[in-house]
Amino acid sequence: METTNTAGTAVHKKLLDFVKQNRLDPAAILESRRKDIEAIASVNTTLLAGLQSLVRQQAEFLTDTAAELQSLARRGQAADGEAAKVSEVLPRSLQKAVAGLRAVTDTVYKAQADSVATVGKRLAENVEEVKGILRPRQ
Repeated sequence: METTNTAGTAVHKKLLDFVKQNRLDPAAILESRRKDIEAIASVNTTLLAGLQSLVRQQAEFLTDTAAELQSLARRGQAADGEAAKVSEVLPRSLQKAVAGLRAVTDTVYKAQADSVATVGKRLAENVEEVKGILRPRQ
């Protein structure tokens, strides 16, 4: 067990020696990593919100479709003009389905676009931070 601790300590000592020899700012390096973790958390939050919205939209779509089918079944039992009612309800249901799919697609697109924007912004910030960190202090 001690050999593992000794090996780990040696790696950390080597890293600290490298930082000291090259006059790098350890606080700046740690701050940069903290911002990376915050960006990843933000992306995960955005994706989770998008998925939750997607689930809500699908649930609403299924609920509306089930209600329409139940209504159609009730009306079909009450009257003999079932074929006429189906021909009225079917195009409406199809239009609702297409609109629902568009909404789902828009939700997924927005979640992905927001995530990519967050990652891109953090990547640009990271490049600038690395430039600043790698400039030796004088």
